[in-house]
Amino acid sequence: MTLVLGIDSSTQATKALLVDAATGEVIEQRRAAHPDGTEVDPRAWLDAVDEAAGPLLDRAEAVAVGGQQHGMVLLDESGEPVRPALLWNDTRSAPQAEALIDELGGTEACVDQLGSLLVASFTSAKLRWVLEHEPENARRATRVLLPHDYVSLHLAASGTEPFTDRGDASGTGYYSTREEAWVPELAAAAIGHPIDLPRLPTRPQEIMARTAPTATSPDGAAIAAGTGDNMGAALGLSLGPGDVSVSIGTSGVCAMVSDSRPGDVTGTVTGFADATGRFLPMTTTINASRILEAARSLLGVSHEELSQLALASEPGARGVTLLPYFDGERTPNRPTARATLTGMSASTTREDVARAYVEGLLCSLADGIAALEDRTGTPARRIILIGGGARSRAVQELAPAVFGREVTIAPDGEYVALGAARQAAWALSGADEPPAWQIRGARTVQADPAPQVLEAYRELKDHTEGWA
Repeated sequence: MTLVLGIDSSTQATKALLVDAATGEVIEQRRAAHPDGTEVDPRAWLDAVDEAAGPLLDRAEAVAVGGQQHGMVLLDESGEPVRPALLWNDTRSAPQAEALIDELGGTEACVDQLGSLLVASFTSAKLRWVLEHEPENARRATRVLLPHDYVSLHLAASGTEPFTDRGDASGTGYYSTREEAWVPELAAAAIGHPIDLPRLPTRPQEIMARTAPTATSPDGAAIAAGTGDNMGAALGLSLGPGDVSVSIGTSGVCAMVSDSRPGDVTGTVTGFADATGRFLPMTTTINASRILEAARSLLGVSHEELSQLALASEPGARGVTLLPYFDGERTPNRPTARATLTGMSASTTREDVARAYVEGLLCSLADGIAALEDRTGTPARRIILIGGGARSRAVQELAPAVFGREVTIAPDGEYVALGAARQAAWALSGADEPPAWQIRGARTVQADPAPQVLEAYRELKDHTEGWA
């Protein structure tokens, strides 16, 4: 049996899966936690990958890393971090994103070149923030990596030059999906001087490096390019053109595989590349599973009790509506916004409040799906629900009502790590297409559409535009 190792270095933890390269069957898995926060010493991720993946690495013939997108890892000339990494969900760089858009010639020019409209999450905005607020750190920085690049380099044999892939690169703000290449002068303009960027593969399934030789693996394991977490999840789910994954994790992500290069000057849809040579237009919300956590904390209940309360109310929560922008929001781009709960009366119950929180989460995701369909001109072929928040019984039962269509619930799984393993198997085989792995245990759910829920949500969203 040929085994491959897939690693997910996410915001919260490192997950490692040892997988049968032929079938996709998970043989063994391990996990190690990451520190909390929106800025983190990236060396903590290396400790976590050593803990989670280290005991499995010698058994694998190939490995790949999927990692949280956008994170800024600045290294000095000796390869040490200059400062803690700024993560995707750190919104302090919103003004810098707006300034960079102006420097590119405005929104249309920005989207034409990059494929996406810059927002605070993008790496280039974080580089500019460092230049403006920590000029000495900016001067010391000689190289910028993404989180998955940093972890991949750690796994590679000594002397390996850093590498990345087009999928994760497309979320930096200095990679052009039009030219399919870095734009080094944009990175230099953001940080104030030329800075080294990791090399890109010539084809998605390229072997980029090898691990250090060992007694059991004299040549070392092959290391694939890796990719961003959302691109990894698309690989892990075996998504095809028109398929939409809706991930409810720390962030809420709606992603559609597309054969054509997207471009949205409003910034609602980001025009990312994927890990296979296609594109992965996406909408992303900062607030997702934390909405359920906020409801659970407010009502003092468990996750199952929250579902029981929400399902005991009715569609529309008897007039109660939540706009769930607790920590600012990315889609829509409202970095200073806060949550709004409205429509309560003296007869409002705990059940109604619970329902409003779940419906608010699902409405924000429904807006994301609608935006993908509108900007790509492609109706969603399938909607597949994944992520920790998708385990909620209330989310599963209410999603088809709010979305107005059938929803597929994927079985529990670490799809980013599984996608990384699939990429590793692809690199090992050298085939034209990734291996065909079957996802077993998915089920579909249906419900009567409840369009009034989404209408009330959108009315509140429009009414609060400009609120901080």
